[in-house]
Amino acid sequence: MSYDWQPLLLTFRLAALTTVILLAIGVPLAYWVAYTRTRFKPVIETLVSMPLVLPPSVLGFYLLLAFSPQHAFGQWLEQWFHVRLAFSFAGLVVGSVIFSLPFMVHPIQSGFQGLPVSLIEASRTLGKSDVTTLFRVLLPNIKPALLSGAVLSFAHTVGEFGVILMIGGNIPGVTKVASIAIYDEVESLNYAAANFYALVLFGVTFAILLAVYVLNKKWLKANRA
Repeated sequence: MSYDWQPLLLTFRLAALTTVILLAIGVPLAYWVAYTRTRFKPVIETLVSMPLVLPPSVLGFYLLLAFSPQHAFGQWLEQWFHVRLAFSFAGLVVGSVIFSLPFMVHPIQSGFQGLPVSLIEASRTLGKSDVTTLFRVLLPNIKPALLSGAVLSFAHTVGEFGVILMIGGNIPGVTKVASIAIYDEVESLNYAAANFYALVLFGVTFAILLAVYVLNKKWLKANRA
């Protein structure tokens, strides 16, 4: 029996792209949240953490409304940039970035907060800028946190269903990722195909998580030596 690999390839493409974007967004955001003293910090932390407790269908519904050309934001995107996010792969990327944001920010934020303040003070004493301090001093010392954030974001995107279904629907080759394909196959009582997709996702995520734990363990041993 031959299986359609397209949903799996689309899933991993979405997860990889989402993870790269989240690294670019999550590192500076986590750095700011970890060290800022503004009184609005609790509000920012709450907004970042909302996807952890908000039902995916709720977030997906409001994103669908926002992306729809019938509403102001979606209309503005289509009119000025000729971009339609509803029921498109680009919409899946935006939704996945928002929904997986805390899985990237929280580990990196914890990594920053676990570092001694003396590292930053020593760097500044040597005349280094905040950007240099971030990339040359802080980030090399929180490699396990960076790896954990990237892997959690990737795995969370791979397994997402509710947000994807709400804003992307079920368009083959465009928005039909593996989680949607599994749902479709189960509804059609095609358990062999559903089992195929599920086993591939299980195997890939297990291998990635195992590699992370092994690498983190080696990193900790190397730093204790």
